[in-house]
Amino acid sequence: MAVYPKAQSDRQVASGDLLAVVTAIFAACQMDDADARLLAQTLVASDLRGVHSHGVLRVPDYVGKLTREGVDPKGKPTIVSQRGGAIVVDGGNSMGQIGGTFAMDRAIEAARETGIAYAALRGSNHCGALDWYTLRAAEAGMAGLAGTNALPTMAPLGGVDKIVGINPLSVALPGERHAPFVLDFAFGATAHGKIRVYHQKGAPIPEGWAFDTDGNPTTDAGKAMEGLIQPIGGHKGVALGMAIGMLSSLLSGAAYGTELGNMVDGPTAGRDGQFFVAIDIAAFVDPATFRQRVDAAIDQVHGSGRREGVDRLYVPGEIEAGFEAEFAREGIPLAAETINDILAAAEALSVDAGRLVGTGTA
Repeated sequence: MAVYPKAQSDRQVASGDLLAVVTAIFAACQMDDADARLLAQTLVASDLRGVHSHGVLRVPDYVGKLTREGVDPKGKPTIVSQRGGAIVVDGGNSMGQIGGTFAMDRAIEAARETGIAYAALRGSNHCGALDWYTLRAAEAGMAGLAGTNALPTMAPLGGVDKIVGINPLSVALPGERHAPFVLDFAFGATAHGKIRVYHQKGAPIPEGWAFDTDGNPTTDAGKAMEGLIQPIGGHKGVALGMAIGMLSSLLSGAAYGTELGNMVDGPTAGRDGQFFVAIDIAAFVDPATFRQRVDAAIDQVHGSGRREGVDRLYVPGEIEAGFEAEFAREGIPLAAETINDILAAAEALSVDAGRLVGTGTA
């Protein structure tokens, strides 16, 4: 994950205040109260875990999707077909978090009967951070996997055309003493939203994250937003992105790659796709033994040798779990621009955002 640069203008915001205001904003977009709260919870949960690229930074974008760009604020997901653990869900052109949570919950229910369940989702939209879904499975005592298609931001190795999404994958495995092992990353060197955060803060992005429009490496966040995201591992990152993109779309009939849209015009509403897998650990081994062995794998990392100057070794999800505890206690650090964007969205929708007034810049 990215540990974002700090800026003097950053502000600490209580998660409860943030949740209340963002929920009210989505409700003003004609979502019902339960869906508005769920959508807001997914964003605040990402900020709590330090994944600001998928947090409330997205509020203005989501307001646009719900009010102007064709996403149905009252869309409801439904099961199209189910054969054992093979489930096809239509999101009803709802926000991806609404359809995605529904799909993962159906996979969890089915896995209790079948051992493994795979829910393929179509009729969806941007679904936020994938760890929201896989942690849901881990909290139910299962292993969870999730993947999504994304707007194309990568080119084949040596190319300059955006035809492949960074198409992330998440895997969550429950532990006993430790927080779940949670892998959640895309097959690009970064996410477009992370570059946006650096751009907001006026900071250069790390080397190895992006190319400019000519395919040359750049650390300029502005040029990176117009250019290409670098794949991880060269051609391997492109291949993995293609694989997850196809699994996210071809089994449900959702759009793949450039069929979804582009970074200039945006996505076509209701054409996105995701997949959600729940694995009932009890169908394979004793769940307590499994969790203890996850702990043992984590302990092995913690106890292994470190280079000079390295204080601690981490496993995926551990840094985020630490942020979650810290930010729940002390408040979430947000860029002033993010707060001001939320205040502007609230004002435009006649939503009382008094809880956040004074946290942004003048």
